[in-house]
Amino acid sequence: MASSDIPLPDKPPKVFDRDAEWRELAAFTCDDRPEARLGVVSGRLRQGKTYLLEALTGTLGGFYFAAQQGTQRESLSHLADEFARYTKAPSPPHWHGWHDAVDDLLALGDRGPTPIVVDEFPDLVRQSPSLPSVLHTAYRRHDGGHPGRARLLLSGSSPPLMHRLFSTASPLHELSDLHLTVRPLDYRQAARFWGIDDPVLALLVHAVVGGTPAYRHEYVQDDTPAGREDFDAWVCRSVLDPGKRLFREAYHLLREEIDHKDRALCHSALSAVATGCSTQGQVADCLGAPLTDTARCLGLLREHGLLHGEDDAFRPGLVRLRTAEPLLAFEHAVVRPHRSALARQDAVAVWKHARPDFDTLVAGSHFAQVCRDWALRFAGPDVFGDRPRTASYGSVADPARPGGTDVAAEVVVRGPGGVRDGSLLSVGLARWDEVMDLDHLERLRRLLGILTDRGEDVTRTRPTCYSGAGFSPALRAAEAQGQVLLVGLDRLYAPGEERHA
Repeated sequence: MASSDIPLPDKPPKVFDRDAEWRELAAFTCDDRPEARLGVVSGRLRQGKTYLLEALTGTLGGFYFAAQQGTQRESLSHLADEFARYTKAPSPPHWHGWHDAVDDLLALGDRGPTPIVVDEFPDLVRQSPSLPSVLHTAYRRHDGGHPGRARLLLSGSSPPLMHRLFSTASPLHELSDLHLTVRPLDYRQAARFWGIDDPVLALLVHAVVGGTPAYRHEYVQDDTPAGREDFDAWVCRSVLDPGKRLFREAYHLLREEIDHKDRALCHSALSAVATGCSTQGQVADCLGAPLTDTARCLGLLREHGLLHGEDDAFRPGLVRLRTAEPLLAFEHAVVRPHRSALARQDAVAVWKHARPDFDTLVAGSHFAQVCRDWALRFAGPDVFGDRPRTASYGSVADPARPGGTDVAAEVVVRGPGGVRDGSLLSVGLARWDEVMDLDHLERLRRLLGILTDRGEDVTRTRPTCYSGAGFSPALRAAEAQGQVLLVGLDRLYAPGEERHA
């Protein structure tokens, strides 16, 4: 039977969304080919990898082991206990090392396809650096005459270490035929996950906690805002409440990812990016740090998935930085400057002073990112006249302004080709709290004129206005005449449009 013809198990109802991830894992596990297979599951902390893998092994009767930091002997002992419990053996096996343990784990697939999950695999490699070679040897030995159908899934939450473990230089690279990354829920999924129907409230909550599933229940004790009017109170009783886990989560994220010697500079760098510094030079100026130290710090944050760097749509070689995790941006732009006040005043008073920073520094930039996500992932095929390939921030110098002041567009959509050489499908302004008018359309036309003078083909480019507050009647009339595309919150959150990625 071809692997594509094998019926796959239904996803358990307790697993929210993750349909694509479940299909990949189930297809990998249920593949009936008579050979041991290796899969890799990665993703940052709190994204639900463990929940998903536990659901897989529970549904398919597989074996699950959660590694933790410790010595090799302790880890082998814990694994042996779990192995005996799973196999219903009267006592744990006496393994002399990882060679014995790996052979016994792979033997679990002798009777049929069996998922075998080792979660937080990097913790084991830190204790036993030879473990990847042990696995490689065991798989090669199985290929030579002991095929089995073990489906070993190695999971980890450290992006740099997972990359190194399964890069082309690793002995495990050639063995692994599934590479699955569990990412945060997108902004639409997050709204459904939090049970929020109001697009304004959904975006505000997403600007604080993003799409990290773990924050929905245990981190706020199932507290969700009752409505738009409850948002401020919800912030005070969740993110700003020292009794809630979410209060210290941003610091925990950095502590778990970054070594102590780099942590202070990384906090300052995240603060700089969250408050508007979008290039390496701007961050260095803000920190008063040497460019080499700044570059190393920013590289570390990007390597660990805490910062994203994206090419400017109009300037070759200029990388724009943004915080990858909304909670980190919220912490470093809004909460961190008021931490000392939280020790002296109640959260309501502190939030009253901090709320303007949230509106200007966090909500607006987050709205722009949601607009870019919509353009790339959800806009229907006819919206821009071609399939979008990139959606990014872009800026050009305006020769008519003193000193060539930049003119920027928050949502620059390009078609096939790339971030700078793909067809220019759209240039757009994103305004979270402004009712957009004809003045915004005129800015876009000015930008298109500058791009034309620079040799850019704008014949197919659609001016687009994105707003969280609405559009004037005059701009609506311009849309009716085909002069501009308008995208509001209702469209950003509307179901049914085609998903591209």
